[in-house]
Amino acid sequence: MAERVGKEKLTRENGYLYYLGKDGFVWRTPMKTNKRGKKAKVGSEKVQRQEGFLYFIDKSGYVARSKMNRKGRR
Repeated sequence: MAERVGKEKLTRENGYLYYLGKDGFVWRTPMKTNKRGKKAKVGSEKVQRQEGFLYFIDKSGYVARSKMNRKGRR
């Protein structure tokens, strides 16, 4: 089950891939079909990462995390 981490709601645009960067901010990068787009930082909220969790942007537009299943690995 995913747990919501961020408090800032993001609005998505078609043609972009959204992800949480190593710096803790949400970034967007253009997909292959989007020829005119540019990489840009989207949110102003910084998220502290913890080891063992997968971070993503949920359907509502918030940053969420879920425990990683490593199948016996650390």
